[in-house]
Amino acid sequence: MSKMIAGRLTRLVLTLLVVSFVTFVGVNVLPGDAINALIPIEAQQDQEFVEQVREEWGLNDPMIVRYGRWLGDAVQGDLGDSIVTGQPVTDEITHRLPITLEIMFVAIGLSLLLAIPIGLLSAYREGRRPDRVISGVAQVGLSMPIFVTGLILIYVFALKLHWFPATGWNRLSNGIGPNLKTVALPALSLAITEVAVYTRVLRSDVITTLKENYILSARAKGLTDRYILFRHGLRPSLLTLVTVVGLSVGTLIGGTLVVEYLFAIPGLGKRIFSAIYQRDFMMVQGITILITAFYVVINTVVDLAYMVVDPRIRRTS
Repeated sequence: MSKMIAGRLTRLVLTLLVVSFVTFVGVNVLPGDAINALIPIEAQQDQEFVEQVREEWGLNDPMIVRYGRWLGDAVQGDLGDSIVTGQPVTDEITHRLPITLEIMFVAIGLSLLLAIPIGLLSAYREGRRPDRVISGVAQVGLSMPIFVTGLILIYVFALKLHWFPATGWNRLSNGIGPNLKTVALPALSLAITEVAVYTRVLRSDVITTLKENYILSARAKGLTDRYILFRHGLRPSLLTLVTVVGLSVGTLIGGTLVVEYLFAIPGLGKRIFSAIYQRDFMMVQGITILITAFYVVINTVVDLAYMVVDPRIRRTS
């Protein structure tokens, strides 16, 4: 097990290095000049002043030198300062990160809360009307882009029913009620697609599990269907679902960025969109590294979770 953990940590570090370098190169080769974000257009007529600013920010240094300097600071926890605001990138990330994480985790929790009982019901009623209805609804959920789902939810629940606000954000410090009202629609926009995915994955695995010999033996002993379904059928069928949940974190990160922009939520998504537009490469670099680290760590946790769900993996590690 220790060898597995060491291998995952090594992979994590290498992934972060590669992504940070590719992101740094990608941002720096975009059309335009970062100097436009540092000084007003009218001040750019003074070439001497422009060169002075470029020297102060190290923009005249070779790209590999600038990357090495950034990497050395990043290892010490310093992600640099925003070119646009002049504020430390770490401070802006710290301020916005809880919003993005809350939307993601509420979406995942809501998805699992709905998908597990629905998937079990669909598998238990395989081929019958409930199964056909659930499969049809899941297909619709898979076919709808997140931004379309979000617009529909805004129209129905915000503009027509007035149950939730269409835009804006209330932090937990403002009270749980106001916070849940602002997180409900963004999280539901993400969860609808994930519920469809998780339901179909779990349904398929439970159907296979229910055909195993030990399930037939349990039924022969007179155990109730509910007991068999939850005690003997669910746990062996969770391996694939755990994998899909881990992999879906990457999708949810991208979806959260879109949802934040759609609902005007001041999270990392809205900030990275504005940073790309303004060529605030320090901000783009910092947020990208954070997202990558989060994604890799989550997938490492998923690998370790296999050992809890399936003892056979623990014995062979």
